[in-house]
Amino acid sequence: MVRNDSMRNLGPKSKAWLAEIGISTFEDLQALGAVETYLRLRFRFGSQINRNMLHAMAACLAGIDWRDLSNQHKADLDRAVGEHEKSTLRHRS
Repeated sequence: MVRNDSMRNLGPKSKAWLAEIGISTFEDLQALGAVETYLRLRFRFGSQINRNMLHAMAACLAGIDWRDLSNQHKADLDRAVGEHEKSTLRHRS
């Protein structure tokens, strides 16, 4: 299970989802990054995972409260996910 003390902004359900995809420590999350981890969660859990999870993980990695993540940072994260999704669709065609 994920260490509670190192995963700021992430509640029990989020930590359980992370554990199911092999993320058990802050260092695991840091190694993959918020975007890649979000994409893996979406692949595994579908629409149960939304952009709030992406933003919470990014804030966790930044060591800040999720409410302090700037709108620009959120937009950059959302753009990175969108670019990946577009790329994936192009490769399927």
